[in-house]
This record gives sequence, structure tokens and C-alpha cells, in this order.
Amino acid sequence: MKLVVVSAGLSVPSSTRLLADRLAAAVERQAPVDVQVVELRTLAVEIAHNFTNGFPGRALAAALEAVTEADGLVVVTPVFSASYSGLFKSFFDVLDKDALEGKPVLIAATGGSARHSLVLDHALRPLFSYLRAVVAPTGVYAASEDWGAEGLPERIERAAGELALLMSAGAPRQPGGSVAGAAGSVALPVGAVPEPARSVAAGSGAKAADSGFRVIPFEEQLAALRG
Repeated sequence: MKLVVVSAGLSVPSSTRLLADRLAAAVERQAPVDVQVVELRTLAVEIAHNFTNGFPGRALAAALEAVTEADGLVVVTPVFSASYSGLFKSFFDVLDKDALEGKPVLIAATGGSARHSLVLDHALRPLFSYLRAVVAPTGVYAASEDWGAEGLPERIERAAGELALLMSAGAPRQPGGSVAGAAGSVALPVGAVPEPARSVAAGSGAKAADSGFRVIPFEEQLAALRG
């Protein structure tokens, strides 16, 4: 399996790249993956030119192809103005709109304060849900004080394990082949047959109706994969 890591760190060395490397190493410990890193800092000029002339340069084209063909992604951005960086967003703006459909994605971010941790659920998760990716339930945020402190290694391992399971499940990438990519839901494994379920309409005296499908909780998916 091919894992592509997208890092939007700007400085050298970069805490964003450090978190990206730790997440990739954690996924490698849990699944056989080939890791490729896409460093957006080196692609900034080509991304800007792509907006003005409509054509990617050679390095940017190779990065876009790697992301499109990946079996899973780790995406990490620094927090700017309480959201992802402009460089990070620009890269995914020039990516084909269908490239991430059904693709497992682990979201992560770095920032100077723990107050920005909500960027995962208020910015990154909506972005990749809109792109129809399958977002791993656990995101990883690392503030300055988290490095070397308790908690961060455990969050990294948990998120990496979820991504490894999603990649191993071979999430289908056809339209309609996945459950909505919000937290707590994953794509149905290939060959899975939806089970009938009963749903009750709102309001007094409403009768149960056969919906024909059952949303499978993430915990059941993990148990089935481990079994």
C-alpha cells in the first residue's frame, strides 16, 4: 500500500514536518506501507503559477499524481489565523475535485497554543468531507507544549491505527460506495452487504419504516477488520 504524507510546514526544521514524520512512522509500524512525502514548501511557486496559467509544473504534477494514486493520506498543516494555511488549501484547490473520493485521510495540525485545536473539526474535517474523502475519526493536534509531554504519542498511535485499518479495508472509491466521511463513520468494506434496519419517523404515532440500510458504527467496523 502507498501512503502519501502532505506537509505544509514552512520553516526548516518544521514542527509540522516533525509531526508528519511521526504519524507516517506510526502507520508503518501497523501496516506494510511505502511512504512518500510531499513537502508543499518546495512547490509554492508552481502552485501559484498553476492558478494563473492553469498548468502544473513538473514537480507539482508529480505531487498531484502521487496524492491521487495513494491508498491513504496523512495531511498536516500549521495553523494560520485559526485555520489551515493558504499554501495547504491552495494545493488541494489545484487537485482534481474527484481525486480524494473514498480515500482514507488522517488529518493533523500544529500550532503555538492548545486553543487552536478545534481547527481539526472546524476546518480540516469539513474540507476533506467536502472532497468526499474518508476521514479517520481521530485527528492529531500538537501545540508547542505537547512536544515531549504525555498524550501526544498515544494520540499519534491511535490515529495511525485507524488509518492503517481503513487502508487495509480497501475503501471503495466509487460514488455511493462509502458512508459520509464525518467523524465516527467509515466506508463500507468491499463486498459488504447493507443490512436492513428499522427507522422511526419523528412525531407522535409515527410507524417504523424499513429504510433498507443500516449505518455501521466505526467500532463494529474495527472489530470486523480485526476478526
